[in-house]
Amino acid sequence: MEYSILKLSKTAGVSTRTLRYYDSIGLLKPLRINSSGYRIYGEKEVSLLQQILFYKELGFGLEDIHTILSQPDFDNLKALREHREKLLEERTRLDLLITTVDKTIDNESGRNTMSDKEKFEGFKKDLVKTNEEKYGKEIREKYGDKVVEESNKRMLNLSKEEYERWENLSKQVLLTLQEAFATKDPGSEKAQEAARLHKEWLTLSWGNAVSYTPQAHAGLADMYVADERFKAYYDKEQEGLAEFLRDAIHLFTGIQKA
Repeated sequence: MEYSILKLSKTAGVSTRTLRYYDSIGLLKPLRINSSGYRIYGEKEVSLLQQILFYKELGFGLEDIHTILSQPDFDNLKALREHREKLLEERTRLDLLITTVDKTIDNESGRNTMSDKEKFEGFKKDLVKTNEEKYGKEIREKYGDKVVEESNKRMLNLSKEEYERWENLSKQVLLTLQEAFATKDPGSEKAQEAARLHKEWLTLSWGNAVSYTPQAHAGLADMYVADERFKAYYDKEQEGLAEFLRDAIHLFTGIQKA
């Protein structure tokens, strides 16, 4: 079956302008151009558009999608199976959050009493899942599966007070770090306070899963700079913040930079 650009636009739920743009950047070329100058798409192009929309839904940029789909060994069936797994994971995450919201509604309306642990359970599980998806591979390679699993378990078992303390510490680290950054001195009193708060935040989330050592603390700080995703988290607040925190932590721990 073949589709005009207008028909494909309506079928896929994307604008004709988007399809023209995909054509202009070489991401989705039409099967052919008819005698009237209109773009015509075939089954292969429809399947390709489906893949593009899947990857967009997963948060990939168009440049990354183009790179993935252009690989000679790209396996469409394998990609569909991977998309399915991601969607199932997302459904599980949303179901958990919906359950948490439903319990909260029942609690607020007086139909049921919801414990503090239940109120935070969904949000903690979502946090652990998100961190696992973003940074799990790197953290597991650095500390091992057992350490990560125990740390995740520790996070899920945090009490309401501990969880709130953990969240507040995360905010305090960033605020103190930004204030310290103005001094341009990672050894300043304010910068060392940021490093101390970071240690407190770290040990609260690690619990007994990882024995705190200056080496482990400094190693994590190095990762904040070496890994672009960690670096982006801090640098989104201010360029250079990740490196400043790393330097402050190295001074705090007494571990020289490699």
